[in-house]
Amino acid sequence: MATVRLPIQLARLAGGARELAVPGSTLRDVIEALEAAHPGLKERLVEGDRLRPGMAAAVDNVLATLRHPVGESSEVVFLPAMAGG
Repeated sequence: MATVRLPIQLARLAGGARELAVPGSTLRDVIEALEAAHPGLKERLVEGDRLRPGMAAAVDNVLATLRHPVGESSEVVFLPAMAGG
């Protein structure tokens, strides 16, 4: 299973967990598995057929779309937009 790292803003929807083991062969599959285990996460991550504006995801340190492949030992990190300057 892939290791998924959630930002603190989303961890509360996963019972406070910042790191989870999640199955899936694509980023979309991983998000569906997160939603099945922790309802409400998908809504915060996806809008229509893409990641929500202001949200990015990296799979093994590469910025990813929902179709990006995820391996058994992959690391998936969700990154909220940063503001300021």
